Amino acid sequence: MIKRIVYTFMLSVIFFSCDDYLDINENPNGATTPPLDGLLANTTQKSGINVYNVGGTTSFYTQYLASPNEASATDIYERINTDGAWGSIYDILSDLYDMERFAEESSSVYYVGIAKTLTALNLGMAIDVWGDVPFNAALSFENVSPAYDDQEALYGQLITMLDEAIVAFNQENTGAILSGDSDFMHGGDVAAWIKTANALKARYLNHLSNTASYDPAAVKSALAGAYASNDDDAQVVRFQNRSPWGQVAVNNQNLLLGGWLSEQVIDAMNGTTFGVFDPRLPLITNPLPDGTTFRGTVNGEGRIGDGTVQQECYLVPGGFYSSEDSPLLVATYAEMKFIEAEAELRSGNSDAAYAAYLEGIAANMDKVGVDPVERDAYLANPVVAVGAAALTLDLIFKEKYVAMFLHPESWVDARRHDYNYADFTLPTNAELNDFILRFDYPDTEYQRNRSNVPTVDLLTNIFWDVN
Repeated sequence: MIKRIVYTFMLSVIFFSCDDYLDINENPNGATTPPLDGLLANTTQKSGINVYNVGGTTSFYTQYLASPNEASATDIYERINTDGAWGSIYDILSDLYDMERFAEESSSVYYVGIAKTLTALNLGMAIDVWGDVPFNAALSFENVSPAYDDQEALYGQLITMLDEAIVAFNQENTGAILSGDSDFMHGGDVAAWIKTANALKARYLNHLSNTASYDPAAVKSALAGAYASNDDDAQVVRFQNRSPWGQVAVNNQNLLLGGWLSEQVIDAMNGTTFGVFDPRLPLITNPLPDGTTFRGTVNGEGRIGDGTVQQECYLVPGGFYSSEDSPLLVATYAEMKFIEAEAELRSGNSDAAYAAYLEGIAANMDKVGVDPVERDAYLANPVVAVGAAALTLDLIFKEKYVAMFLHPESWVDARRHDYNYADFTLPTNAELNDFILRFDYPDTEYQRNRSNVPTVDLLTNIFWDVN
């Protein structure tokens, strides 16, 4: 009797095991629907990292950074492989696609709003550096060779996404409660997310400044629902080890050279180009050993000397942007004030433009930690305090350039403004005869989706870049 029971049990185990073994399309350890708070943590944190990833390349094109090595590919506009930035953006777009779908199924409208907001952020960054990109057929994994969507049409879609996000945030949430601990950008504050959706809408509408679609009134309308102070900024401050730019500074200190500052940005701040010293400079980098001199590296030329004595400036541990816990800035109040200044000036409202221009400078100085006395002295300097009647787009873009240090949005501004910064020159031995206008598509796309990849070169403009 005992043998019969054991035999029957063994047969049942074999049959059940065979059934489980043959069910090869199911992962018994995987969740059919991943938890929304897990997707929220990943997408909010990694969206900030994506700003860093894209900025890590664009900062050479805006001459915030320069390579310490002569004729570095990024410095001199050689074609580089952009697989890393592309892959990190599409990983998050895929997670956001799932997050939005699962949130809609469970009536978790706040998660829907965040998914739409961050999709617009990541898609916008992709369009701004690559132009046409796969999107509408790219995230469901039903097509391994998705078609590329028209960049201008995608811009319309992302503006609509942001409008839909704002609607979602204003609905009653009957699904999952928004987890503050899992929201690495706004700590579960829905009102803050509404401001960020409006801020991104203002940013992308302002990108159209050189097109027939530009509407400064629409820009200002979006700004009205955006940030009111630095406290509202969208930023990521929690990291596994340290802030990515902080890691660059540590690596450089350990002779894995990186984060060297370009002559362009140093001269814009040390008094060489504009005749006024910017008090933010010592909060970004250290002076040379003499304690007073700040010198940058010329893009394309590499470092001076043999490196035994410090002769140029670079990101340092403890700087505002490069300390262990430095925030990754996604969108800021200071940026919004410069957008407002531009929109008002283009509308002919010089008084309002001037007030926003000064507030943008002050807000960024407060953010970076400038002493109020030094801040006010800079704002009162005749180079800066030109008066409403003398305010120009050049001045707005110049001050925004400093305030957006290391941010990929600066490369959008550089191209919209036709690189019209004072003393801004091509890198030494540049491969192109003009300033670079775009990323080339990544190697993986040429390998796996070649039939759909648009034909471009590094001087093919993005649709809004029509000077």
